[in-house]
Amino acid sequence: MAFRSALINVMTGAARKAARALVHDFGEIQQLQVSKKGPADFVYAAEKRSEQILIKELMFARPRYGTLSNELGAIEGADSSNRWIVNPLDGTLNFLHGIPHFCLTIALERDGEIFAGMTYDPLRDELFWAEKGAGAHLNHSRLRVSSRDRLENALVATGLPSPQHQGYVKLSKELDALTPLTAGVLRLGSTALDLAYVASGRFDGFWKRGLYPRDVAAGIILIREAGGFVGEVGGGSDFLSSGSILGANDKLYDRIAKTLENTANTAE
Repeated sequence: MAFRSALINVMTGAARKAARALVHDFGEIQQLQVSKKGPADFVYAAEKRSEQILIKELMFARPRYGTLSNELGAIEGADSSNRWIVNPLDGTLNFLHGIPHFCLTIALERDGEIFAGMTYDPLRDELFWAEKGAGAHLNHSRLRVSSRDRLENALVATGLPSPQHQGYVKLSKELDALTPLTAGVLRLGSTALDLAYVASGRFDGFWKRGLYPRDVAAGIILIREAGGFVGEVGGGSDFLSSGSILGANDKLYDRIAKTLENTANTAE
């Protein structure tokens, strides 16, 4: 059984408590499809409730830490070295439509670097967690990225912006270039779970732009501690600020990165 530090235990307790509220609300969503209030308002309320629980639990355990969250934004703590980054509901569109594929995430940023991360899928009871130097885990089992070294056997994931989004054309060209080289490209609707799936070897790679720190923070350390690589699409390592991320196993990262880079150069 994997050893969980006090820090991971704090994160686990907060995640499971907030997840209970999310699961309850998800059970109500189908009945709200015809309600006067509307399901979108209900999902927003569910996300806000989850965030409140996460912040309350984390701040009770570590009252001096700062926080970065959806509703409250950035709050400076007395301990300027440590900051929680939380995403109370990733996969909101899935949640809204009653699709059972969503999660919540918690990450700890220490001195500007992601030190620990957790992504919890409450419907499958899959808790992905990692701490710097302690490896990545799924519940009690150690995680490793996949060992696939041939792109034609690889399963890759991404996220699709709306056709009106400025990145839609660029992504369409990348899909045209990368899809024929792989076994397939999927879009499941939860960036945080996609990154966790790369860490667990279910996906061989993932890329997307237009993201927030809360979307990727936990996934960064999950992939790194599972033996994979993380960077920006097109190069660079400032993914928390740029909102651009590419994560993949150690054998295919360079090949995927080069394909995406060549696509961008051709488009220019």
